[in-house]
Amino acid sequence: MFHSKHPRHIMIELQRLNGDTFMLNAFLIEQIQSFPDTTITLTNGKKIVVQTSEAEVVQKVKECYQQIGIFGTE
Repeated sequence: MFHSKHPRHIMIELQRLNGDTFMLNAFLIEQIQSFPDTTITLTNGKKIVVQTSEAEVVQKVKECYQQIGIFGTE
């Protein structure tokens, strides 16, 4: 789910492998891969492995960008 409340307007909610949820700044994502677990590489090189599928992470980032107006709504 995308959260549009200030200051979380650029945050997406993801789920860790243990089931805990956390918020991640969508602008920090550099790369998303499945190894088969979804691995997110951040701009600082840190890697986060999540339960959330690669396709769902991409969709959440897209919705976040659309919400703040930097990605077209087609």
